[in-house]
Amino acid sequence: MEVITPKNNKNLNVDIKAKSLSPWALARSKFIKNKIAMISLLFLILVTILSFLAPYITTIDITKVNIGQMSLKPSADHWLGTDKSGRDVFTRLLYGGRISLLVGISCTVTVVFLGTLVGSIAGYYGGKIDSMLMRFTDFIMVFPFLVFVIVLNAILQGIVSGLSVLIIVISLLSWGGVARIVRSKILSEKENEYILAAISIGGKPSKVIIKHLLPNVMSTIIVQASILFASMIVVESGLSYLGFGVPQEVPSWGNMLSSANEPDVLQNKPWIWLPPAIMITLTILSINFIGEGLKDAFNPKSKR
Repeated sequence: MEVITPKNNKNLNVDIKAKSLSPWALARSKFIKNKIAMISLLFLILVTILSFLAPYITTIDITKVNIGQMSLKPSADHWLGTDKSGRDVFTRLLYGGRISLLVGISCTVTVVFLGTLVGSIAGYYGGKIDSMLMRFTDFIMVFPFLVFVIVLNAILQGIVSGLSVLIIVISLLSWGGVARIVRSKILSEKENEYILAAISIGGKPSKVIIKHLLPNVMSTIIVQASILFASMIVVESGLSYLGFGVPQEVPSWGNMLSSANEPDVLQNKPWIWLPPAIMITLTILSINFIGEGLKDAFNPKSKR
């Protein structure tokens, strides 16, 4: 017979309280207790706010070339110095963050939507529809990503203008992984009794998927979205660095890094390329920590 001490009684009350919470409330509570994830979230929110408020923070023209101020070191007038065209690095860093984050968010939303749509339909219907959609997904996933992004970017450049080209191309070639994960979750979830009951009473497939299946796999989708967000920023930065991403006249962190191609800039002028490199690194790390925090929060076996 177990003797209930004040310590045991306290643990018992905590366990009862945890069991009374809904899965989403429990996940939120666990995420808030994750200090690294919360610090990362606050950092990401701060970067996003500063980037999208760039026009109100600085009034310096981001496109104006000033030959008399080329490659100036950091000073009171230019906090992070100027680049090889005489443009203020701090101003371009803010505007560049807005573009990089916008591309990352837009691509993530589009990829998650396409992947969830295909995966849900394939998992729910099964049979020939599942086979056909998964073969198409395999076809998309075996593409050499970098080569096809460059080719499609060049083809669509004259049809769709500017930033939209990059978002469309990356999204069209990146949804396969999400589709496979969602499909596997739907396949296991649809065998539950409540789904079979909803189908047996004549529930429409779209209603069963949206109202019953997707809410129960949403935690997996959210975790995948956080991982994708980091990947999309890396993809944009890499393509822009190579000259196949965001147009050169539009500042982004990847475009700013392209200056590091020159040995003189890389060795003697670190203020030109180091700020965007640091921002990309910290942003990717923060998103990954948030993703890990969400993964632990939604994991019922996690004790964190």
